[in-house]
Amino acid sequence: MQTPLTHTNHAPHDHRRVLTVVGPTASGKTALAEELAVRLSGEVVTADSMQVYRGMDIGTAKPPLVTRRVVHHLIDVIDPDTAYSAALYQTAARAAIADIADRGKLPVLAGGTGLYVRAALDDWAFPAGEQESARRSELEAQARDMGQAAFHAQLAAIDPASAALIHPNNVRRVVRAFELLSEGMSYAEHHAGFSQRLSVYDAAFIGLTMDRAHLYERIDCRMDTMMNAGLLEEVRSLLRAGYREALTASRAIGYKELVAVVDGTATLEEGVESIKIATRRYAKRQLTWFRADFRIVWIDVTDSSTAATADVALELLDSWLHAAATSGEPTRVSSTLPSTSTGG
Repeated sequence: MQTPLTHTNHAPHDHRRVLTVVGPTASGKTALAEELAVRLSGEVVTADSMQVYRGMDIGTAKPPLVTRRVVHHLIDVIDPDTAYSAALYQTAARAAIADIADRGKLPVLAGGTGLYVRAALDDWAFPAGEQESARRSELEAQARDMGQAAFHAQLAAIDPASAALIHPNNVRRVVRAFELLSEGMSYAEHHAGFSQRLSVYDAAFIGLTMDRAHLYERIDCRMDTMMNAGLLEEVRSLLRAGYREALTASRAIGYKELVAVVDGTATLEEGVESIKIATRRYAKRQLTWFRADFRIVWIDVTDSSTAATADVALELLDSWLHAAATSGEPTRVSSTLPSTSTGG
């Protein structure tokens, strides 16, 4: 039985209220977040590491502008060849949350990029070196020259506590550990801070889950819909625009696989099947990430419509919403709430 949500488990630094909707890809997060924003006089803050990029529309499942029922923040922020990070997202998301709340609306954070969700909400400061830098390039070159084992051993000699947390083959994290040391912080300290789950806001968390077979069916169906909507041409357009070597396009699911199709190194059928497999694996990783967060109350949406799921969510959020309506804080949730019936 689901436990109704009230408040975060500690006194927040910022008393603005934020409703958060998370879950795996294709679970209906955006639709639910928008439905709740409509009912609660809110606006959506997107927590998706790919939807921030302009021109990457179909493959990232951005809600079309003409169908959006409320304002969506942090979509189409930068071009695909521009480096972006969770640290930059943190600044932008918190500015959006403040803007929405201070206008008397409810910020509804929605997305499947777990790191972005935590960056926006949690009491966790990013060190300075979150972007590509000359120092990072030097360290990466050093790792290539020394080899993974020797590079990791060098870290262990300087910072054994941090090295113990990082697999020798994870060069990216070893590099990050050396960067942090140069900034006066150890990876171990940084990791310990991130392991805490304390929101700076008065935040409530709803998670969407469903039967695994049904989720995979939805993923496959959405991929077919994306192809019919012109995803292959979107990839060709990005390549024509000069984004072949772009940081994001080279690692974004749905794009890198179709680049191979455009280049003739894979058939269209192979490319589409590769995307479906990669997306299923990504969904599993998302579920693993979010299930580690004890604050999330999960709703099984296997056989539920968006409207019915919103009814369930509002019932779970009743105490939290009532407090928001009567607290006098900057975020003022509508005092007239819809029915919380769980019916279809």
